Amino acid sequence: MSQPSASTVVIPKHSGTEGLVAADAHGRVFTRQRRVLHPTISIIVPALNEEKLIESTLRAFPPEILARCNAEVIVSDGGSHDRTVEIAERFADVVVVHTEQRRQTIAEGRNRGAEYATGDLLVFINADTVPRDVKAFARALLEIATQDAMDMRTVAYACPVEVMPQERRSSDRIFHGFFNNYVRFLNLLRVGMGRGECQVIWRDAFVAVGGYNNAMVAGEDFELYSRLARRGRIGHSEAFYVYESPRRFRRYGYIRVLFSWTINALAVIFLRRSMSHQWEEVR
Repeated sequence: MSQPSASTVVIPKHSGTEGLVAADAHGRVFTRQRRVLHPTISIIVPALNEEKLIESTLRAFPPEILARCNAEVIVSDGGSHDRTVEIAERFADVVVVHTEQRRQTIAEGRNRGAEYATGDLLVFINADTVPRDVKAFARALLEIATQDAMDMRTVAYACPVEVMPQERRSSDRIFHGFFNNYVRFLNLLRVGMGRGECQVIWRDAFVAVGGYNNAMVAGEDFELYSRLARRGRIGHSEAFYVYESPRRFRRYGYIRVLFSWTINALAVIFLRRSMSHQWEEVR
């Protein structure tokens, strides 16, 4: 995985807010004063036109929680045309903005965020996702970062996922109950599986396998964990339980979404690529 471009040019941020805008070949980076000098945990949020939900995600990690667990927040924006970047700049320590004309894959977005991360533990969480219990989430991260650092047998953690309580239906409970157990079962078999809504990965392992596959439009989360599983164990913790928006399931239904996931997973296994040519935004 590449490091931030050495040719980065730094110019004053014109909006008057605290920080700098750094422009490089891939886009621009907004950085404000960090809450902690040497973060051990980096929370990376990929986003694209997420003005409706990203503030809730970022507010789920208040400054006192971030300071307590020695964490930074990085938003990696894929080139939004709404207020996503404006909102992100109010909460994040670093905002990376994709400015190329071509569309960025979510794999690229996650990798770009990771380039600017300084923590030993990387937490990738989607812009429509929040921890079920942020205090338990932060405690678990800190415990892993401070106590499990030498246990390199565990290279990453899969996070259970459920639909947000205020939007949950019986179909959501059935599907996510099944799928969370399916993910756990695959990891017991050492296949390697982790849902992209939230993935917790040791930086050393992430770098060693080359990060996410930038070319993959879909299935990049499963593909990464399948490579990570060859290096060590994929762990589980109920403290990492997260809630996601059901918007994609509401638009397409569970059968169509599951079919798409299955086709892309099979393509990853047998063809080492995704079948989808473009991941459709659901906003």
